[in-house]
Amino acid sequence: MNISYEYYRIFYYVAKYKNLTTAAESLHSNQPNISRTIKLLEHELGCQLLIRSNRGISLTPEGEQLFSHVKIAVEQLQTAEEKIKMLTGLQKGLVSIGSSETALHLLLLPVLKEFKETHPNIRIRIQNHLTSQAVESVKQGLVDFAIVASPADIPAYLKVYSLMQFQDILIGGNSFSNLSYESLSIKDIYSYPLVCLGERTMTYRFYDEFYRSNHLILKPEFEAATTDQILPMVKNNLGLGFFPEKMARQSLASGEICQIHLHETIPYRKIFLVENKERSLPIAAEALKEILIQYSENSLLPG
Repeated sequence: MNISYEYYRIFYYVAKYKNLTTAAESLHSNQPNISRTIKLLEHELGCQLLIRSNRGISLTPEGEQLFSHVKIAVEQLQTAEEKIKMLTGLQKGLVSIGSSETALHLLLLPVLKEFKETHPNIRIRIQNHLTSQAVESVKQGLVDFAIVASPADIPAYLKVYSLMQFQDILIGGNSFSNLSYESLSIKDIYSYPLVCLGERTMTYRFYDEFYRSNHLILKPEFEAATTDQILPMVKNNLGLGFFPEKMARQSLASGEICQIHLHETIPYRKIFLVENKERSLPIAAEALKEILIQYSENSLLPG
């Protein structure tokens, strides 16, 4: 008996949905063609497989027996096809990412290094944005997904994955080293010049709220355009600055800057992955997203 696989595939969808219209839509075919194929299969096997009634379609005992075997075969082949597509798709492609500066340095760059070692032919395009701009790029479909730091205004219709948390510390250059010998309150350092991101940033909003919670007004003397501009400004003794602890470690270890310990606890912040639920990610972007989530789940990149 040499029955075409296509006959079994069509039978699988009819038996699965028990509806000719739904099966035809899934197969991008039409009802007459589906019905004709089922009749041919029944003729080849010499038995009735389906019972049609006003209530729909049901399987005969022979149909149930056949479906139990066909289901395994078809779904295993579908799984194999998906794996082949994944492997093929990861041989080439482009992943477009919107990223805030902090998220780029704390999470994205280390993960991209590993991803490129495994998938060297995938091109990566990073659009360095403010958090609000990165989220807007996701909304407009200009990037596959965004990696941003909190605080962030993210609409409910976008999907958000929490990847890691981190904490800022207060740092100063060598001219402010005298402040590092004891724990101070934020009121004690209020008169010193402060380096901060600009008013348009979510980081500014974060520290504006932090200062207000301590009955103070945030008044930076120097405004930086990006997070990584804060460190050289602090090193040059232009002022104190709040900076991610992880990004400050090397400069702290070398003695170029010092940490100023505060009585007040600076709240933890988070890094999120944001994607549009209404759009499917390209294979390469999906693979990179899974690596980012895996890092989060395995705590390989703690704050």
